[in-house]
Amino acid sequence: MLSVAQIGVGYWGPNLLRNLVASRKCRVKAVIDLSGERRDFVRGLYPAIHVTDDIGQALDDPEIQAVVIATPVKSHFDLAMKALTAGKHILVEKPIATAVAEVDEIGSLAREKNLVAMVGHTFLYNAAVRYVKKLIDAGELGDIRYIYSQRLNLGRIRSDVDALWNFAPHDISIIQYWLGDPDPVSVMKRGVDYIQEAIDDVVFMNIWYPNKVMANIHVSWLDPRRLRQMTVVGSKKMVVYDNDAENKIAIYDKGIDRMAVLGQNMDYDNPLARSFKHREGDVVLPRIEFPEPIRVEVEHFADCVENGTRCLSGIDHARKVVRILAA
Repeated sequence: MLSVAQIGVGYWGPNLLRNLVASRKCRVKAVIDLSGERRDFVRGLYPAIHVTDDIGQALDDPEIQAVVIATPVKSHFDLAMKALTAGKHILVEKPIATAVAEVDEIGSLAREKNLVAMVGHTFLYNAAVRYVKKLIDAGELGDIRYIYSQRLNLGRIRSDVDALWNFAPHDISIIQYWLGDPDPVSVMKRGVDYIQEAIDDVVFMNIWYPNKVMANIHVSWLDPRRLRQMTVVGSKKMVVYDNDAENKIAIYDKGIDRMAVLGQNMDYDNPLARSFKHREGDVVLPRIEFPEPIRVEVEHFADCVENGTRCLSGIDHARKVVRILAA
């Protein structure tokens, strides 16, 4: 079993810790948090785990092979570098860093020491997201034309990052995964700070990819609805992925096809003569087995460390996500 220490058990950390403890591939030896209240919380749930506020104890422990980092974003880079320097594999909550140069430093040190550096883009381990990926790769949707996502909520407002860096790593990571991790042609974004100065509460981001593929991302923690929805429009079919719905995937056999206009060459001879066919087919709600994504993520991390499995959300993927966010 992979011997692990976790740093940080604040907002998201307890979910990671619960799945690490439950995993048959990991053994949590230590948990580190600066808050006495959070340390007491962990002791109450998991009395067998050593709990401390001293990061050095975990980094100096030769039995600990990997460190999971679930601390505020501003500390990710520093803690990741310290863990790698100490010879530990790392799983860092998203985003892994806030600048491309920092991601490059993490990647360079990980390669130098032959260590796994993985970022917690949890939705890549979501069965519904993977189902859409299979549809795209199999050509079921045809040519991808555009994707748009909405990740909205009323709160939770943060002061360490804005809505873009808090929410959009999920959407960017998913879109990159679906499209095969391409390099964007251009990235534009517009955000506004209403509640706290210089911290955008709502952001619209537009990403242009090769082959006329467009993606639009809308994130906000100042919205009356909770919405976690993405739509993929292809030339053959369209898909709506709603993470909060009971049926998370809906496949629409809908579209508009250009019809041939009979001419001298039996083709689209006359550019002025246009005929279109509107397709209205079935809506399919596939049944999808849905294991908890964090559990799948944790076990994938263990496989990467123990068996050298290629990391789905490794440093190359993390770099592209941060590059888009920082653009």
